[in-house]
Amino acid sequence: MTTYPADVVALARKDVLLELRSRDTLPAMLLFVVSVLVVFHFALPTDSSERAETGLLWIAIVFTALLGLTRAFAAEREQGLLDGLVLAPCDRSAIWLAKVISVLVFLGLAELVALPAFALFFQPVSWELLAAIFLADLGIAAVGTLVAAIAAASRARELLLPLLFLPLVIPVVIGGVGASVAANPASFLGFLALYDGIFAILSWASFEYVVTE
Repeated sequence: MTTYPADVVALARKDVLLELRSRDTLPAMLLFVVSVLVVFHFALPTDSSERAETGLLWIAIVFTALLGLTRAFAAEREQGLLDGLVLAPCDRSAIWLAKVISVLVFLGLAELVALPAFALFFQPVSWELLAAIFLADLGIAAVGTLVAAIAAASRARELLLPLLFLPLVIPVVIGGVGASVAANPASFLGFLALYDGIFAILSWASFEYVVTE
């Protein structure tokens, strides 16, 4: 009998390997985030404020994550394997955690390209921004995975996912921008950590009910 960590690792490894073989999600995320930053670079005036530039980076990150989340359950949905995955002899919350890890991997790889591009086009990347992005990624992946599971069961999933996801991540954008430009970023980083903790627990606890309905 496998253990919970082993189940999570196996499921996350499956998602990452599928993406590496199919190359459906990651190239699209990379192209999107770089294209957005290039467009913003030429669209913004040269004397734009630091807050405006940082806010545009956060918009690019959120919509890049949304692009990745639309494909989070694509393999299971297209092959009709979601029911089989739910019936697998493992805790259903392990499915959620594995998906969170795979989303974090893809989002982190996209940001490895986005952050140097942001530094090249706009301003140097500070440690406050890096810390805020790390915390924000956790919240985005936790909430986004749950919402993607809800949307995967709907015929209007392309419409339902952004409608559910974007309002839930508004606090992430507020906290991220605040932590990046405020004189005292500790309160905003604490806010992001609190957001992560609350929504990770809620998503972990409710995922089983979402996928079994």
